[in-house]
Amino acid sequence: MYIVAIAWLYVVFMMSITEQSAIAGIATFLLYGIIPLTIVLYLMGTPQRKRNRQNMKKLAAARKEDLEHDSSVKRESPPEPEDRHPS
Repeated sequence: MYIVAIAWLYVVFMMSITEQSAIAGIATFLLYGIIPLTIVLYLMGTPQRKRNRQNMKKLAAARKEDLEHDSSVKRESPPEPEDRHPS
């Protein structure tokens, strides 16, 4: 996916350096290259961001469940030492 983006930026860069002025070249690079490319990459990354968000929720729920399970299990306390006072 990124190879296509890099290739598109190359093509737009070549278009922009052939413009008549620097302002037109910058405008071409921004309007044909950077702005549309950021929108497309953002839209193409939406499913992955959704999966990442769902995975984080699952992990948080699992951690919470583990913590609740650990705190509900009563641990045996060590035996108390006997008082050994000389009588």
